Amino acid sequence: MADPADHPADLPACPSAQDSGNGLLPPELRGWMLLLAATGAVEQRLRSVVKDRLDVSHDEFLVLCLLAEQPGQGLRMTRIAELLGRPKTRLTYQIACLQHAGLVTRQSVCGDKRGVEVALTDKARRLLREASGALAETVTAALDHVMGPEQCAALSGLLPDAEARTEAHAPTGAEAHAPTGAEAHAGASAGSGARAGADPEPAASD
Repeated sequence: MADPADHPADLPACPSAQDSGNGLLPPELRGWMLLLAATGAVEQRLRSVVKDRLDVSHDEFLVLCLLAEQPGQGLRMTRIAELLGRPKTRLTYQIACLQHAGLVTRQSVCGDKRGVEVALTDKARRLLREASGALAETVTAALDHVMGPEQCAALSGLLPDAEARTEAHAPTGAEAHAPTGAEAHAGASAGSGARAGADPEPAASD
């Protein structure tokens, strides 16, 4: 398996992660820019790991991840297209590749001739379980590369184990009592809900 440390995703840190609070962007947009940088870093590092462990493309891997969150059931093709924000024609090809690899099944939705539901196979679930450790380590390494302790704290409510990474980076001694830029922004925008959300889902029709 490729070593994530050797992957070309070791890019300069996102400017939003380094800003001291004197920039032009409000905290909401700075948080959004940080999320974009984190997403890009994770995606670049995951590509080689996903190909090595699951023998699928990154886009196909995202389909598997969505289906993995549906234990005992599947998702309609239109819903997958909405969540991933991609054309249904492109998704149809990716689903066909996954089906050919024995990783998903397709079946018509009862009572809806146009509806198609996709679900994981036992083979796909087994491969995802076996690769889960390497995938989690890759995501953690990518986030640690992009974000510092303040940024990890800001995302602690969105990402599992982010709080643990924040504690690992926590300053000691006198530094622990110094207010951080994130705290200053939080005090200035209390109640504003300065959390970055997901991209709006594009509309899709059956």
